[in-house]
Amino acid sequence: MTTQPERRMLLDSASLYFRAFFGVPDTVRAPNGDPVNAVRGLLDMIARLTTEFQPTEIVACWDDDWRPQWRVDLIPTYKTHRVATEAPTDADSAIETVPDLLSPQVPVIREVLAALGIPVVGAAHHEADDVIGTLASHTDIPVDVITGDRDLFQLVDDSRDVRVIYTGRGMARLEILTDASLTAKTGVTPAQYADFAAMRGDASDGLPGVAGVGEKTAATLLAEFGDLNGIVAAAADPDVKLSASVRAKILTAADYLLVAPAVVNVVRNLELPAFDARIRPQTPEQVASLERLSAEWGLESSMKRVRQALATMA
Repeated sequence: MTTQPERRMLLDSASLYFRAFFGVPDTVRAPNGDPVNAVRGLLDMIARLTTEFQPTEIVACWDDDWRPQWRVDLIPTYKTHRVATEAPTDADSAIETVPDLLSPQVPVIREVLAALGIPVVGAAHHEADDVIGTLASHTDIPVDVITGDRDLFQLVDDSRDVRVIYTGRGMARLEILTDASLTAKTGVTPAQYADFAAMRGDASDGLPGVAGVGEKTAATLLAEFGDLNGIVAAAADPDVKLSASVRAKILTAADYLLVAPAVVNVVRNLELPAFDARIRPQTPEQVASLERLSAEWGLESSMKRVRQALATMA
């Protein structure tokens, strides 16, 4: 049994394996010639993260629905540009555009994670972000959220020891975000971040934001009026001192701002299946499975590193 202090690590799986895919050359191949760059890159990430942050639990949070219909109903442009051109327009059957060499690696990633004893957890009609939000909000042990997605900055919470380890600048330049560092980086508190993101918008998610309102203006408005409701109320009140141009921009975007928070805020109250995320010594069955997968997919060096890293925490 580990003597390390308890700490839960939540992996934003798709965010990480996409980064691994683009960070490792696709010339990295299995013995049969299939690409395994995303698989190897993800294993190396987990080895590095486990060694550096020493979790006692690891969960691979999964997009069971990468573009939930209920979010599309609120903002039809949500992730539209990521939909494959030949796919149907309804979100329930929409297919995400994924590089051809990455798609066949995803099932391998799931199989390897399972063999390592890392549970893969998703929820119907919800994204990995929502799984992460729920698992980060309902635990009494410290949490590290590993992601390249800025939307999850809203989960930072010093009072509950929830940090975001941001991979957006690469694994060599990880950012550890706490209340103070997030405010220094963005100008807003974690509790304000979702409103900040709604106003700023995000082209990568198809969120238009408030036209003409960038990060600095959004942060200034939140500092003055507290939250999005306060900003909208101020814009609607002619007695509140507010520049005419900013007032007009907020009022023009009123319909968008009414629904955007429901899209941007992660869900924190999902009912999730039971799972065991504690890092434990590998069973003989796991060892046999890992050795088979390692040989089949040419993962020897990466598998050795991740197994050694996990073994130090078991």
